[in-house]
Amino acid sequence: MKEMKYDVVVVGAGIAGPIVARNVAKSGFSVLLIDKKPAIGTPKQCAEGISIKVFDKYDIPYDRRFINREIYGAKLYSPSGYELELRYKEASGVILERKVFDKMLAYYAAKAGADVLARTEALDVIKKNGKVVGIKAKHEDEPVEIYADVVVAADGVESTIARKAGINTYAPPHEFDSSYEYEMLIEGFDPDMIHLWFGNEIAPRGYVWVFPKDEDRANVGIGINSDNPKTAKYYLDKWLRENNIPAKKLLEINVGVVPVGGFVKDLVKDNVLVVGDAARQVNPMHGGGMAEAMEAGTIASKWIVKALEEENLELLKNYTTEWWETDGKRLEKVLKVRRVTEKLTDEDLDLFIQILSGADAEKIAGGDYGEVIKALLKHPKVLLSPRRITLLKELL
Repeated sequence: MKEMKYDVVVVGAGIAGPIVARNVAKSGFSVLLIDKKPAIGTPKQCAEGISIKVFDKYDIPYDRRFINREIYGAKLYSPSGYELELRYKEASGVILERKVFDKMLAYYAAKAGADVLARTEALDVIKKNGKVVGIKAKHEDEPVEIYADVVVAADGVESTIARKAGINTYAPPHEFDSSYEYEMLIEGFDPDMIHLWFGNEIAPRGYVWVFPKDEDRANVGIGINSDNPKTAKYYLDKWLRENNIPAKKLLEINVGVVPVGGFVKDLVKDNVLVVGDAARQVNPMHGGGMAEAMEAGTIASKWIVKALEEENLELLKNYTTEWWETDGKRLEKVLKVRRVTEKLTDEDLDLFIQILSGADAEKIAGGDYGEVIKALLKHPKVLLSPRRITLLKELL
């Protein structure tokens, strides 16, 4: 049995894992980043859109090798086809090539000093006197024991390591969305914008998206409640048929589940931390989790470094505290908004997008949601509906 020893072992090279590995390695501690996939980044389970702000915020190079195109806003479509366009003068986001992006994040971690092992699957934790002292893994089918002072579980929604370490990551099926996505050739959509369709018949509890790549290639996907009796694929294929979009040039098919119903309460148990999808740190409104994983990875790595520098692993608990006081608090508010929007009927969605397609679109584009809600509350068709007034006031 091969044995290894590091200060920190990070399980999972999605988004959060490499951020943690890079930041801790930069501080001079020994780090091993492992991933069970033979090629880090493949397969992708993502629509690949992200805010342009993350590159500066998390010190990630703005590298054209993984940026497919810049995006200047979004077009929202109501169930009956009303449109709301939010267009910015400057690029507000980018569509990535996730397979390249994930691999480059692991590369940045390696350049910072971390060791990286692909095709290395974490199987269990190693315990001595009741405490986790490392993990059991399989590297290219050979068993290996990796000992570490700190273990980071960044191994996705079904996190083996968090569960084995005793961190409660359970959530009922209703708190997950099912997603299904084609990367396909498609024409007729402005490639400078992302496109989102809403409606209870179109995508129950979710939406259909077209995220452009190149001029005539896009990620075309859907997210719906995972306990729906029909599949996400059923709804996506139905939407394509109803919009006369032939699904005959499919370059890739991606399937996944997205945690959208809340977040893991305790992010640390002794010397084990959970980050990213494994901690259900996903925006519950749109189901994206890349920026959230970067933020969680940044906070977690800060406290890992402090704990190692001061030789006091009790400091790791501050990751839970800081995350819940900052990004956790923000995401709890987003979750509240999501729960309110789930109560909207198709008629509500039609009306609100009709109203907002006027001057108030500028306020939405500027992020002034409070003013937008107040504007909706003044509209005569809203004032005549006590139910709509109640729902909108819940959003303030």
